[in-house]
Amino acid sequence: MQQILDRVSARFDLDAIAAGIAGFVPDLIAALFTFLVYYSLWRLAALIVRKVGGRRKSDPTAVAFVQSGLKAVLLVLGLVSALAQLGVDTASLLASLGVVGLTIGFAARDALSNIISGVLIFWDRPFVLGDLVEVDGHYGRVDKITFRSTRVVTPDGRMLAVPNTNVINTTVASYTNFPHLRLEVEVTVGVSEDLGRVRALFLEIVAADDAYETAPPPTMVVAALGDYNVTVKLQAWLRDEQQHLAKTAQLRELVYERFRAAEVDMPFETIQLQPVHLLPTPASAAQ
Repeated sequence: MQQILDRVSARFDLDAIAAGIAGFVPDLIAALFTFLVYYSLWRLAALIVRKVGGRRKSDPTAVAFVQSGLKAVLLVLGLVSALAQLGVDTASLLASLGVVGLTIGFAARDALSNIISGVLIFWDRPFVLGDLVEVDGHYGRVDKITFRSTRVVTPDGRMLAVPNTNVINTTVASYTNFPHLRLEVEVTVGVSEDLGRVRALFLEIVAADDAYETAPPPTMVVAALGDYNVTVKLQAWLRDEQQHLAKTAQLRELVYERFRAAEVDMPFETIQLQPVHLLPTPASAAQ
């Protein structure tokens, strides 16, 4: 047993290890302190940007983008400074990172493409935070825009992270970029119905609700003529576009109830069977 301890002591100089640890601890504490300083600077800078942006009523998208950029820059600088406190040759490290970064860049083209697309979204601004959009086949409210993805909250409460490349390379429909939004409800009425009466009933419904604009005025247009019905589209401009989903459902229900109360014929496709009486043939009559 003593021989084993002697061999371990000969191989590992415990005094030298203890001295090395004692000399490394101050550098480690200094490195952690340096990183915490840069982390605190990022938190302070983010707070200042948010306060100044709120005071000047700046675009929330721009504020969030600046905060993301400050976070990336300050945390990277903090990490490099902390490594310098530990005695790492940061110049060689940065040179090595350049080569490694080039290699990773080829392997992570999608991630870099998302970052570049995030910058383009900020520059082009097809939407801002809080907008109601339909992007990549999904509808919802824009909650956050990062370098990698755009976060969209759907009406049922799901958070979707849509890659920024998908946002750039697809058609984006914004429901809140313009002052007003037109609602449209499609209804079928009988071919014998008076369209003037149908239009008057619809205008009464819209006029009773202050949520709709009077200029441009609500309208009714004939969309299609069928064999048994006429398809009309009831159109009204909404003051607050944020409510378009709820108001569309409400308008559809009000139209249905008002038309029923006024006994407006709203037919559905039916098939009427006529009985056919076959006359007996001469051969069957002879039998």
